[in-house]
Amino acid sequence: MLVLTRKINEAIQIGNDIEVKIVAIDGDQIKLGIDAPKHVDIHRKEVFLEIQQQNNEAATSSTNVMDLLKKMPKKD
Repeated sequence: MLVLTRKINEAIQIGNDIEVKIVAIDGDQIKLGIDAPKHVDIHRKEVFLEIQQQNNEAATSSTNVMDLLKKMPKKD
């Protein structure tokens, strides 16, 4: 992990398209501004992990449904 020190209004550049700027510091909270292309999804980590879990559950459910459909007797 890369650890950088930044002050208010200083930024970090990620590749050519993403800039992360320190907007404010208030006690133990830091406000970040993220400038990125619209096609780049940006989520808090806990939200990202929840989305991944829901996607995995949906994929598993779809597979289970397909397995059940394959086992059903065919009607003539």
